[in-house]
Amino acid sequence: MICWALIPIKSTEKGKSRLADALDRDAREALVSGMLAHVVKAATNARTISHVCLVGPSRHGLSDDIDLLPDPGKGLNPAVKSALAQIAEQGPDRIIIVAADLPTVTPQELDLMAVAPIDAIAIAPDRHGTGTNALSLPLPAARDFTFGFGIDSYAHHKHEAQNLGLRVETIISQGLEKDIDEPADLPDAGGMLENRD
Repeated sequence: MICWALIPIKSTEKGKSRLADALDRDAREALVSGMLAHVVKAATNARTISHVCLVGPSRHGLSDDIDLLPDPGKGLNPAVKSALAQIAEQGPDRIIIVAADLPTVTPQELDLMAVAPIDAIAIAPDRHGTGTNALSLPLPAARDFTFGFGIDSYAHHKHEAQNLGLRVETIISQGLEKDIDEPADLPDAGGMLENRD
């Protein structure tokens, strides 16, 4: 099995605006970069993932060894859809789309996403059970998957899987559910916080 990981990213200045009341701009940018580096490292160290790539405006200082796919600039869902089409042409059996703001995700948790059955997608919801922090799609069966990242994305992605005739496996794990969106989430970022007032 060949599995790729795709990590969508925003520009650092646009990242984590909901944390503005808790962290200044420099601290937010450092947090965004630190979390991205952590997620890339986890994906790179996962034994089942053979290739890691990003989609977004820049590499945030990461190595040129990490492929950066072009972002059409129309938002997260069109960017991921465009990246999926490009990756599917390379022939992997599965792709994992994983959020860049998971400061405690482990390689083992990403391996768990990668080994979903061939006729199933795996969804890792956020801590609230409404968002999607990681999504594992079999290829080519899910090549035409329509993404709905944003409000109630977990329900959207389950519905889309059913539309494509695919089973759904829900993956609950601490590293995959703990994204950093609100000030109340910051304790989960641990030592990645810098320049905090």
